[in-house]
Amino acid sequence: YKMAGNVKGIDVILSGHTHDALPEPVLVGATHIIASGSNGKFVSRVDLDVRNGQMMGLRHKLIPIFSDVIEPDAEMAAVIEAQRAPYEETLREVIGQTDSLLYRRGNFNGTWDDLICDALLSEREAEIAMSPGVRWGPSLLPGQDITREDIWNVTSMTYGQAYRTEMTGEFIHVILEDVGDNLFNPDPYYQQGGDMVRVGGLGYRIDVTKPQGERISDLTLLKTGEKLDPGKNYVVAGWASVNEGTEGPQIWDVVENHIRKQGTVTVAPNTSVEVVGA
Repeated sequence: YKMAGNVKGIDVILSGHTHDALPEPVLVGATHIIASGSNGKFVSRVDLDVRNGQMMGLRHKLIPIFSDVIEPDAEMAAVIEAQRAPYEETLREVIGQTDSLLYRRGNFNGTWDDLICDALLSEREAEIAMSPGVRWGPSLLPGQDITREDIWNVTSMTYGQAYRTEMTGEFIHVILEDVGDNLFNPDPYYQQGGDMVRVGGLGYRIDVTKPQGERISDLTLLKTGEKLDPGKNYVVAGWASVNEGTEGPQIWDVVENHIRKQGTVTVAPNTSVEVVGA
């Protein structure tokens, strides 16, 4: 929106990256901003009325895609089937079941992320877990099987090493403040996209109206109920670190091992993050 207000002469901006769909275009000055969401949920149709080199009008329709009622293109379906064939058995193997709705869409947590953090806490023997605030992956209904493909769909990154390290309470606070500023800085040019880093074993309070350095408070180690000591070291497990030389098992293996041991997973409601000012 800020760019559309600063740069003149743009008639239409096809926006992306947020993964959110806008039911109607947002008008900033004379610029129409259109967002069609992600994961093939919608297609936007935009008809422009252009006369004498100028846009005189715009019609927009956000069209929902119901993939189960659209006949697949036979040629493309055959290509996909051939590409998947060598891996089909591996992908479809059932690792466990879920009693909970598994989704990944909340700004601060989702049940898939809670499950990943539980796996990191258990398999990496950590006190605190961190998982990136990404938004992609399948949703599974209670009672569904969890396949290896489902796990890969929520963990597939080229830097999937599940590290185990020690961090001071102060450094953990700094991480949360830094990520929080990427989301809630009032200047959109400083917003980096994505959602808040997910945490396991840790509770905190965030006031999104505060400036950087003052948003995060009441950091609590859940297993003891004690406030984090800024000078104390805590064992932290996480993944998707961009630091070179990060070592550890791949996160998809960590999650698979955890689910196999559980058999049927149940993700309890997560109330460890208190959000103020949203």
